[in-house]
Amino acid sequence: MAVIPETYALGETSAERTKRIVGRTLIYAALIFWAFVSLFPVYWTITTSFKTAVDVTHGHLIPWVDFQPDWKGWRSLGLSPDTIGQTSTVRDEFLSRFTNSIIAAGGASMLAVIIGSLAAYGLSRFQYKFLWMRNKDISFFFLSQLILPPVVLALPFLVLYKELALLDTRPGLILLYTLSVLPIVIWIMRDQFDTIPIELDEAALVDGLSVWGVFARIVLPIALPGMVAAFILSLVLCWNEYFFAALLTSTDAKTLPVMVASQTGSQGINWWSMAALSTAAIVPLIIIGVVLERYIIKGLTAGAGK
Repeated sequence: MAVIPETYALGETSAERTKRIVGRTLIYAALIFWAFVSLFPVYWTITTSFKTAVDVTHGHLIPWVDFQPDWKGWRSLGLSPDTIGQTSTVRDEFLSRFTNSIIAAGGASMLAVIIGSLAAYGLSRFQYKFLWMRNKDISFFFLSQLILPPVVLALPFLVLYKELALLDTRPGLILLYTLSVLPIVIWIMRDQFDTIPIELDEAALVDGLSVWGVFARIVLPIALPGMVAAFILSLVLCWNEYFFAALLTSTDAKTLPVMVASQTGSQGINWWSMAALSTAAIVPLIIIGVVLERYIIKGLTAGAGK
């Protein structure tokens, strides 16, 4: 009895198998190239924090091959091993700015997720009418706020915050950041709620739960991945925000992006200090992204199969 090759037994010819292997190789090559493009700025920032002025000028890339790593960038911030135990005003300023960023970005993201989830649930489950606007029009109105350039709002917010005594305060940044990311949260959460069958709500209402009970006990646990994804996206946007932080703060509420942008000296930009600050700023986001990766993927792909 003749033995049929496995590929032919599966109905695949040699040419088809070669085509499949070549196609898969090209896909992996493209993914590796895109990963390199995406991760190279992070690699460049981290390595620059360990370079001296000469290494930065000459564009050396590989540690211990092109240049010898040095703690100059971290030493200028009081965060190197030989200065961490000493008193440092720069390190105190860094910790203050770091704390401001955590409070402003974290508080705004949490507040935006809470308010945005309520608004998205209402738009997903109920029908509204405001003048000529229906649910789709209201949703588009929220999303259209992202089109407005931030510089257009600079003067109104500056005058308003001066009158409300919110200049250079953490609550002021939290409120402003919440307004900035709220449209994105509503957009993500409405897609998340639309994927949850409304029959679950109706069954829970028949069993005696109130509307709030259905929302809190039935819908929210199912929509948790979307909420986490919305929170992470909001956190990243708020964490990296520079324009309003530079405009509305001066000393007490200044955040990390403003401190990073101020790393200039009499001889130009201190790239090593800026890189060290940037590295310290992105580490928390990297950790959060790695820990909550599965929730981010589930949340951002919600409704993709509809």
